[in-house]
Amino acid sequence: MKIDSRAVDGISVLDINGRLTLGEDTAAFRRAIGELVADGHKKVLLNLHDVPYMDSSGLGELVASFTRIRNSGGELKLMNLSTKIRTLLQITKLYTLFDVQDDEASAIRAFSVSVGPTSPATVTRG
Repeated sequence: MKIDSRAVDGISVLDINGRLTLGEDTAAFRRAIGELVADGHKKVLLNLHDVPYMDSSGLGELVASFTRIRNSGGELKLMNLSTKIRTLLQITKLYTLFDVQDDEASAIRAFSVSVGPTSPATVTRG
């Protein structure tokens, strides 16, 4: 697996090439996400165009990355899903968890219209 990182309009884009499966692939993916979070990147876009296959371990890493980025106050979006990956996310009911965009332009626009976490309401007790 090969992961290239680039920035577009303040968004960290990871271009992933190869299978996302148990072993070194998921470890490399976990490290790449960890580095982005550690460096304070809040907007992450995963380009899955060149990911032909993902096993349950890869799917688990995708969910863990979503959680990690969300817990750090950020957003994770996916783009360019192959039919196989799209079907996998639909079968596992995870498609609704992720913001999935068809192309990079749509994904970049989706970040600008995303609403961040809302502030908790202040309750005054008297």
